[in-house]
Amino acid sequence: MGKQDPTAGRNWYVIHTYAGYEDSVREALLQRKESFGMQDYIFDVQVPKEKQLTFKKGEPTEEEKKLFPGYVLVDMTVTDESWYLVRNTPNVTGFVGSGNIPVPVTPEEYGVIQLRVGEQEAKFKSDFQVGDLVVIIDGPFKNYEGSVSSVDVNKGKLTVMVLIFDRETPVELDFTQVNKK
Repeated sequence: MGKQDPTAGRNWYVIHTYAGYEDSVREALLQRKESFGMQDYIFDVQVPKEKQLTFKKGEPTEEEKKLFPGYVLVDMTVTDESWYLVRNTPNVTGFVGSGNIPVPVTPEEYGVIQLRVGEQEAKFKSDFQVGDLVVIIDGPFKNYEGSVSSVDVNKGKLTVMVLIFDRETPVELDFTQVNKK
């Protein structure tokens, strides 16, 4: 077979962690690769996040939300030693794969993740979907009921079809002005 090239088999792999420990696992891995001299095998560690807008006391607030809670991405070449180092990092429960064999992330999957992480424009978190029945809790149409006809996550607004004088009328509202029925 000859000598193995350490970059052969270099891929992004997904490791499973205890929820809430993703960032500390990332820090620990970056530290451990230095301490154990594994820089030629472990290259990068990422916790994919996207920006989201949520309302706090009626004000839109930007926060980072983990795309995959409980998962961390590692750019590495898998050898017995590098596998062992990652596998035995505190709060890591294992690699995503079949049995003990880690399965690399496909370039397509990684591309999708990069796109979502790369979106610098924060979006509003929306639990609303077209067709949802809602009750308006604020504004001139308070207590009216209607169905959602469109959702704009970039602006944090939705259009609700409300029956006014026996006619369906579109009313544009903020996410905070309605509740799901």
